[in-house]
Amino acid sequence: MHIARYAIGGDVFYGILEGDLLHRLAGSPFASLDKSGVTDQLDAAKLLCPVPTPRIFGVGLNYIAHIKEMGAKTPETPLLFMKPSGTAIGQGEPIVYPPEGKNVHFEAELAVVIGKKARRVTKADALSYVLGYTCANDVSERIIQKVEMGQGALLVGKGFDTFCPLGPVIATDLDPTNLKIGARVNGETRQASNTSDLLFSVAHLVAYLSSAITLLPGDIIITGTPSGIGPIVPGDVVDIEIEGVGVLSNPVVAEA
Repeated sequence: MHIARYAIGGDVFYGILEGDLLHRLAGSPFASLDKSGVTDQLDAAKLLCPVPTPRIFGVGLNYIAHIKEMGAKTPETPLLFMKPSGTAIGQGEPIVYPPEGKNVHFEAELAVVIGKKARRVTKADALSYVLGYTCANDVSERIIQKVEMGQGALLVGKGFDTFCPLGPVIATDLDPTNLKIGARVNGETRQASNTSDLLFSVAHLVAYLSSAITLLPGDIIITGTPSGIGPIVPGDVVDIEIEGVGVLSNPVVAEA
């Protein structure tokens, strides 16, 4: 099932996408998946960020090949950070390249959408708290990030407005342990991997986070990026593709 959040006629709805039709839900998918009986044409709707102003939990160094690529020490526990809710944008919205940007990178990531309140859940039960999955681009300014990390912090380098595109839909009933994931810049493949290369699985991450933090419906966990990351500049178009989800596409523009 593909769940979309979209705007049409000045209003915002959730719907289940089937072909070219959006079957409008009666309310939020975090409450129920009951349909309202109203359908909308996909080409008349604007797809939005799947969750408005989400809490975003990020994971660094979580693909084995990427750890080797970076020459980094393998983490013993998940290496976590957070991105502000203002980083979240949707399908087709521009990634704004800030004037402070010197070396801005794309990062294809599988995003986990929490479906219900989770506190101290086990790895065995963790996936039952997940509504579904979507594509994410963990955009990062490396120069700032390196300075921050040298001081034991990480926020601004990954926290500029628009630095976390999400979408285009939330896909349910996927196996997060075996999904093809990749990125293209201007149509050229830059990342091509599989979530089977994850160091810490989705179930592990949900259980680990929930041991300390009550996860809430609509929370997002971006699970790390594979090898092949690289720079983007204004004028580029970045596509993130995940098997079973689709393609998240965003242009890069200079801040006015």
